[in-house]
Amino acid sequence: MANNERLVIEERSRNIGNFTVGRLLPFRKRRSVGPFIFIDHMGPTSLHSPNWMDVDQHPHIGLCTFTYLLNGQVEHRDSTGAVQIISAGDVGLMTSGRGVTHTERTPEHLRTQPSHYIHGYQIWIALPKDKEEITPRFDFLSVSDVPKWSADGMIFKLLAGKIMGYKSPLPVHSELYAIDIEVEEDTFLDVKKYFSGEIAILINKGEITIDNQTVSAGQLLASHTSLECGVELKKGNRVLLFGGPAFPEPRYLHWNFAHSSKERLGQAKQDWIDRKFTKVPNDDTYIPLPSY
Repeated sequence: MANNERLVIEERSRNIGNFTVGRLLPFRKRRSVGPFIFIDHMGPTSLHSPNWMDVDQHPHIGLCTFTYLLNGQVEHRDSTGAVQIISAGDVGLMTSGRGVTHTERTPEHLRTQPSHYIHGYQIWIALPKDKEEITPRFDFLSVSDVPKWSADGMIFKLLAGKIMGYKSPLPVHSELYAIDIEVEEDTFLDVKKYFSGEIAILINKGEITIDNQTVSAGQLLASHTSLECGVELKKGNRVLLFGGPAFPEPRYLHWNFAHSSKERLGQAKQDWIDRKFTKVPNDDTYIPLPSY
């Protein structure tokens, strides 16, 4: 990213099965922010029978999926055998490495209810080049274990990485940070003081001001931390910050795959077509490779 570049990105509607999300990354002018290569905003919306969240079995390589909910629940299942209900405030992190398949569904115990309100984010984090082929695994951070503190009129929740002298217990594979900030009174966040590398500031509630530029709910501001002298925040704001140093080599994306090697992407596509990926236990669903 050029040192003078600051970009405001609007959500773009995308369908994933019977569920619509607002896509923020990748963007044609901004493919990544630090190691973060994909951000989808889920909801806020109410799901009703028969249109529950049902994202059938699909594959990943070369990345981690990071799930963070503000409301509701999602049941995660993957080919490592992991089964986990992710609730509001929890963080789920699936490391795909050399290859994994998973599903995301409305939990069974909620399907007897008239509706289910859900709101959250699905994020992809690229793996460093020397870890793109590691063994798949799933890690979970419950809301009670998320580091939380108050300072300067703000409540901080550190979802991943380390910042401001705090470290999240969630295992990550590169230098990064993911933090949720709720604002209790008008204040000022000194970005350059605490953050480094590239940064994405995602506005969940209200609007913020940076150098006389206003960024509103549903928008994402992507920049370099060296540009920002600070962010003016108002009472009631909620913002999520993601970022860290960018990798030296580019990442190539195709469908649900990310890798530093285009040849490896081609192999992953063929492996999915040939049904060579390990399946989620007791699940025979299959999302075909899309035609682009």
